[in-house]
Amino acid sequence: MFPSRFVPCPTCGASIERHEAESHTCEPERVLTNKLSLLREEVAAFERQFRQFADSREGRFEAWAAARQVRTG
Repeated sequence: MFPSRFVPCPTCGASIERHEAESHTCEPERVLTNKLSLLREEVAAFERQFRQFADSREGRFEAWAAARQVRTG
């Protein structure tokens, strides 16, 4: 079996040819996209935990108190 001629960049995840790996320059936008995709599960877990808190008695009170503080200045 032959090795692939392409490898993923460890920083930005772009598919680059092996012989160009040393000269590859990552695009900042692609680096950010790659980092966000690696954090996808953590973000999803945070959103679940936040929804659970917001639906709880304490969460509803905090939302009420914050809204009241905004109205009263």
